[in-house]
Amino acid sequence: MTLSQFQEYCLSLPGVTEEFPFGEETLVYKVCGKMFALSGIEDFETINLKCDPETAIELRERYEGVEPGYHMNKKHWNTVYVHSGIPNKLLLEWIKASYDLVVAGLPKKEREKLGK
Repeated sequence: MTLSQFQEYCLSLPGVTEEFPFGEETLVYKVCGKMFALSGIEDFETINLKCDPETAIELRERYEGVEPGYHMNKKHWNTVYVHSGIPNKLLLEWIKASYDLVVAGLPKKEREKLGK
């Protein structure tokens, strides 16, 4: 996956904004003000994604390129190495799962605005 593919996919999801709250080097994607994905922009090596705690552990055990979230709550976030052999299809599924997890936690009014 390339940085532009990551950006394009994230921005294709309803209600997503692209922000730089941690400085110009860290690209952050939010839905209704809640973070669901972030990555370095200079060297696109990893993506941090929100994850259900049980699934997070499963993915870390199953894939060498998945670790507890760097600089994040390690129970709820994974760091995924994008060039570790994990297929793009899976990366896209994990990004969408992160988005869906955040959307599920939004107030009903916000979910309705997103058509959820």
